[in-house]
Amino acid sequence: MENYEQRTVVRKKDKALLAALAIFAIVVACIAIVGVLLIRPDNTVTQGQADCDAVRVSGKLPGRVERLYVQPGDMVHKGDTLAKIYSSTVDAKLYQAQSMQNAAAAQTDKVDRGARDEVKKSAQGLLQQAQAAETIARKTYQRMQSLYEQGVITEQKRDEAKAAYDAATAQVAAAKSQYEMALNGAQAEDKRASRSMTNAARGSVMEVKSLLEDQYLVAPCDGEVSEIYPQEGELVAMGTPIMSISKLGDMWVSFSVREEMLNNLPMGKEIDVVIPALDGKKTKLKIYYIHDMGSYATWQATKAYGEYDSKTFEVKARPLEPIENFRPGMSVILQ
Repeated sequence: MENYEQRTVVRKKDKALLAALAIFAIVVACIAIVGVLLIRPDNTVTQGQADCDAVRVSGKLPGRVERLYVQPGDMVHKGDTLAKIYSSTVDAKLYQAQSMQNAAAAQTDKVDRGARDEVKKSAQGLLQQAQAAETIARKTYQRMQSLYEQGVITEQKRDEAKAAYDAATAQVAAAKSQYEMALNGAQAEDKRASRSMTNAARGSVMEVKSLLEDQYLVAPCDGEVSEIYPQEGELVAMGTPIMSISKLGDMWVSFSVREEMLNNLPMGKEIDVVIPALDGKKTKLKIYYIHDMGSYATWQATKAYGEYDSKTFEVKARPLEPIENFRPGMSVILQ
């Protein structure tokens, strides 16, 4: 009797265990089915970054930053004054060049005017004296020639009078040449040389002034001052960047995608994106640039069979319309 009861208890326990195992298996199967039905593979997220062109402002004038008229974050327009550079060395060179220009101009004026009136009058007086002496010598020679023909004087006396007359004629020619030189002034070659020196001096002044024009640096475009490199009082060399201006009016978004995705991103396509930083704002971009990023950005295959290396391409797209508060560095999600 007792054995029968013990066997009955054992059979009940076995049935309860089997029932529990069956229930557990059913629960596990239900969970697996629900998991399969609910779990979906995540879509691949393609993230890009906003960017824009930045222009570096620099000048030809080496000197000291005397004043900065803007601060990082300021919006500027083309032609606005940004900074002032002061150079005492260039100021001294300008003074020197202007002095050389004045000296060259004075020399040119002197050459153009020719000899002074006093010199002209003196040359004219010498010419008149030579002409008077020639007249007397001519008359003397004519009388001596007449007397020689009459046999009154010797041939030597006649020749001496002729020599004196020739000498007087030569004196007149020399005096006339000096007088004409005083009237005409310097030679054409001297005038051209003098004008060339004046032009060279004027060019030196223009060169220094062109440097001084860059003492006030102005904005080359509209945009935002993104960065200022030197502080007021610091020395800068020729061509040193003073600040950068971001052209916020020409924003774009850059994506790095694998080449198998390019089929869905052709040139000129309009794509839908989301900007998380702007409360998930949705907008459209238009693709205008596609270019491979080189071998350094190649996805290497990890299996010997069934996979291949895939290059990475940079895809750029511009907004179809301006986006308020859209700034460089913001993340953009491709939908």
